[in-house]
Amino acid sequence: MRDVATLLEALPYIREFQGKTVVIKYGGAAMSDPALREEFARDVVLLKYVGLNPIVIHGGGPDITSYMERLSMPVEFVEGLRVSDAQTVEVAKMVLVGKVNKDIVLRLNRHGQPAVGICGDDGSLFSCKRRTSSTGQDIGFVGSVDRVDVGLIDHLGADYIPVVASIGSDSEGNSYNVNADEAAGAVARAMGAYKVVFLTDVAGWLADGDDPDSLISETTADVVVDALESIQGGMRPKLAACVEAIQGGVAYAHIVDGRVPHSLLLELFTNAGSGTKIRPAP
Repeated sequence: MRDVATLLEALPYIREFQGKTVVIKYGGAAMSDPALREEFARDVVLLKYVGLNPIVIHGGGPDITSYMERLSMPVEFVEGLRVSDAQTVEVAKMVLVGKVNKDIVLRLNRHGQPAVGICGDDGSLFSCKRRTSSTGQDIGFVGSVDRVDVGLIDHLGADYIPVVASIGSDSEGNSYNVNADEAAGAVARAMGAYKVVFLTDVAGWLADGDDPDSLISETTADVVVDALESIQGGMRPKLAACVEAIQGGVAYAHIVDGRVPHSLLLELFTNAGSGTKIRPAP
């Protein structure tokens, strides 16, 4: 009966989300733990089967770092963004597009839904410009998404699950390492997605980063904007991407704990939800 109750609880949400686009930023433990990888693939396949249009955006920071360390390359981050010279971008492109992307595609295919892997270069999906840190520090070939051409995703999404690696380029042919959180927010905004969900390795946005019990379960985009200057590390680009998406017309943004099995489904299809939910200001 508990299983039946769970299914009945999910029914109104499935009805509400029918035909709507959900952009999912995939990363963290959900990408690195073998069991969680399989659960994530099943969850995304389920979303497609019940009538949603999932789009997966991924990075692959730990994999990039691992390969850089093997090659004795320096690893440095500023404000949660990887400092990227030309060699770093080359490694990132090989790892994200050639390995991580195809691994995700294979798992989705194996669990019952056809998926297609692309990156920001394909179909000129991401047009990028070089960015600096908030203090003006040069962080190399780190790209900010200037424009998203959704034509390719629209075309693929009718029959496939698009899986997008966060690499892009500019009009001069320079390649850029794009933060996957920013890429997910930009895609959600350009697609007019109903929701954007960020999987991370904490319970959500914590009022006190050192206190796991200080979870902010729901808030508005204007509150996040006011808090951004004081936020450091990897949560900053996630929250900034949430704000960009909400200000661009996305109905809801969520930050959920990817370490919890099926946290994606719990957030979407249960009353209790999971993590932090961000909505437009009233």
